This record gives sequence, structure tokens and C-alpha cells, in this order.
Amino acid sequence: MTQPRMTALRPEQFRSKPWKNGGGVTLDIADAVRPGADPGSWDGMIWRLGRTAIVEPGPFSDLSGYERLQAVVVGRGLVLKGPDGEIDLRQPFRPVRYDGGIPLVSQLENGPVEVVNLIADRALCDIDLSAPVVGEALAPAGAIHILYAPGGAVRGRCGEAEFAVASGHALRIDSEAPFALTLDAGQALLATIRLL
Repeated sequence: MTQPRMTALRPEQFRSKPWKNGGGVTLDIADAVRPGADPGSWDGMIWRLGRTAIVEPGPFSDLSGYERLQAVVVGRGLVLKGPDGEIDLRQPFRPVRYDGGIPLVSQLENGPVEVVNLIADRALCDIDLSAPVVGEALAPAGAIHILYAPGGAVRGRCGEAEFAVASGHALRIDSEAPFALTLDAGQALLATIRLL
């Protein structure tokens, strides 16, 4: 296995952006846009990892053509109501995948929550979002990976290097081949983006 390239992503680098439907604000942790596109706009987005607070029930933005993966990181009890039933996000740190074009309305069973979203143009990317288990040896494929520490600090090993990610920070891992990854302490989300 090869040693991937690691880049620290700090909160002061994150960008606040209104939701596409204007119903709230998201904090972009990392993203990629088409050449010439405005990073602060929804037009030209290739992929985006962000964190947002949902403080009251309401409609979700129409993101037709995009794949969405979402996990609650603060609070619990989020349910998304759609034409074909509900999407269950009640349990924290349990990512759920759904089509960004489905008309959805959020329901809060236990008050406000905060969520992490990974969104990507499905014609350009394959994506995944997982919650690594402490001590489990992983072998992620070559891709862009973002390890985000939404609560407390996270420690682990990436290839032969040790890393520490402070609370609210993230670590971008770029690798062209599979590599060894182990979380030694803390609770994190791992976003994977493979460009097609």
C-alpha cells in the first residue's frame, strides 16, 4: 500500500453558503466545482461535503441529478418525508443515501439537529459516507477522502503516518491506490469521492 497525501482542513477555511432553497445556511467543509464556476454558488457543483443545522421542519432543496448521503451528528430524531415514504435519519452517525431530486420535507421528532451532507453529481462521481469504528483496520480505495471530526478530537493512523484531527476540523486524504486507515480514538465521518 502507498502513503497517501494528507492535507489539514481548518474551520477558518470553511465557507458559509445559503441552502439552494434559501431555508438555512450550510458550512462547506470541502468541495469541487466545474472550471469557471463560482464556489459560493450551487451552479457547477461537482461535489460538496458540508454541515448544517436543521432547526425547524421544512422542505429540502431540489438537487436533481445529485446523489446525497447524510448523517446526523448533533441531536437525534430526524425523519425525511417523501412521496414514497420516509427516510429514517433518527440515529446519529448512521449515514443514509438518497436521490437529491426526491421532494422531501424534514420532520424533527426531538428538536433541532445538525447533519453532515455529502452531495455529488452522479454523472461525475461515486461517493460514500461512513462512520469508522475505533480499532477497525480499513483499506480505502484510491480516491479523495475527507475525515471529519464533528464533535471531539480524533486520532488515527493513515498508512505509516499518525494523525490527529481537532474537534470541528477535517483531514483530506488523496490517494491513487488503496491504503491502510485506522481510527484509534474519537468519532468521525469518512467521506469518499471517486471521480469518474
